[in-house]
Amino acid sequence: MKKNKEKVFSTDWLGRTLTFKTGLLAKHATAAVTVQYGDTVVLATAVQSKEEKDIPWFPLSVALEERLYAGGIIKGSQWIKREGRPSDESILSGRMIDRSIRPLFDDSKRKEIQVILTVLSIDKENEHDIVALIGASAALSISGIEWAGPLAGIRVAYIDNKLVYNPTIEQKADSS
Repeated sequence: MKKNKEKVFSTDWLGRTLTFKTGLLAKHATAAVTVQYGDTVVLATAVQSKEEKDIPWFPLSVALEERLYAGGIIKGSQWIKREGRPSDESILSGRMIDRSIRPLFDDSKRKEIQVILTVLSIDKENEHDIVALIGASAALSISGIEWAGPLAGIRVAYIDNKLVYNPTIEQKADSS
């Protein structure tokens, strides 16, 4: 029986710990990474098809999936059991990630690539969209998929005439 070879990498990033874990989850994906910033955790997976498709565009799909359990919401029997359609914020965050990574691929290639980002935990302090962007970059970087990454991103807020990098949700509410 093969043992799980989980690899963990951590660093201090703008005053909080950023942790990458790989090798334990989503073993059928080409690559999978969990990224944790504070207690916000996102699972990022990247998959590439084996054959090229006969289509006139570059087939890249990016989906950011928010789960209710990530925020501590467990639906009871009075609720519909399904999650429902993605929120507008989830769609816009997925597009932001797509627009960030798409130019880093050779668009003459036609192998389908899917990047799925699943929010596993939200700590109500750190936003999950920047964590998801970093997770997408990490998953693509270790996948062997040909692209010109990695990349990273931060959120910048303007508070009391100062720039604050990766503000907490509370700080973001006070920013102009």
